[in-house]
Amino acid sequence: MALGYRAPLYLMAFDHRGSFEHDLFGGKPPSVPQARAGDRRAKPAGGPSDTVRAGIIDAKNLIYEGFVQALERGAPRDAAGVLVDEEFGTQVARAASAAGHVLAMPVEKSGQEEFEFAYGEDFAAHIERFGPTFAKVLVRYNPDGDQDLNARQTQRLAQLSAWLHDTERRFLFELLVPSTDDQWTRCGGDQGRYDRELRPDLVVRALAALQDADVEPDIWKIEGLDTANACARVVAQARAGGRDDVCCVVLGRGADEARVEQWLRIAAGVPGFDGFAVGRTLWEDALRAWLAGTVTRDHAATAIADRYLALIHTFLTASDASVLAGSERS
Repeated sequence: MALGYRAPLYLMAFDHRGSFEHDLFGGKPPSVPQARAGDRRAKPAGGPSDTVRAGIIDAKNLIYEGFVQALERGAPRDAAGVLVDEEFGTQVARAASAAGHVLAMPVEKSGQEEFEFAYGEDFAAHIERFGPTFAKVLVRYNPDGDQDLNARQTQRLAQLSAWLHDTERRFLFELLVPSTDDQWTRCGGDQGRYDRELRPDLVVRALAALQDADVEPDIWKIEGLDTANACARVVAQARAGGRDDVCCVVLGRGADEARVEQWLRIAAGVPGFDGFAVGRTLWEDALRAWLAGTVTRDHAATAIADRYLALIHTFLTASDASVLAGSERS
């Protein structure tokens, strides 16, 4: 299978696990037993109560109902998809797969600063069990950060990358670039300044470092960037060295709808940014209202579908406008 993915992709992301348990349902973090030395397969004991678990599963089913409604209302079936986890989203994953929808599933352990496999060395069996369109990782990687941490993560990611491509499976890489203490100080503790002044260069350097270490995603899932030039530089690195079919999509970072739409308008005008993978921006408000009992389940699903369709419309409109402007210039 050739590296890359040359098709639009609009993912509704709800593979969140710890944040559902603790932020939405108030569950207590599970206790973590002492692992045997070198045993990376040791897993937390405990976990959410049966009531919390059932609530999370139902909430994810509700989000999927919004996704299905969006398809019925015109979302493009060949580009629309869901990103959902095995722990709480098995029902959704099975339903999406049976319906032939694009399906992405996470490989990483939830809520960790360092990338580790959710199921240790059994990661392959879990991917094979569901056969998703994409295996996805979320990784926090700053090229100026802890070098030992970066090296440990990169080793595991290269292992995953090799297995995925050897077995002809696609790889979706969600890259977060948190600031170091020094970078944060240089930006005066201003997230906006960090995003504008430092993060674009760091993203390019992170992609290059990971590529040099044989980490080869088909799609890079990138935090929203504030200029078309920054987007173009990221795409150039993603496609460097003959990786001509690799593409990027925008992640939402939990920002409000207006901010996410701004990022999508900027990225849509840059060839190589082919869509988005957005989560909380689409469903959190509706889900909280439903959990609070202020809206019905149907109303919540409709609100989720509305937001999803609105983001697709924003991206397509901006992309079409860019193509038109390019043809007029030529």
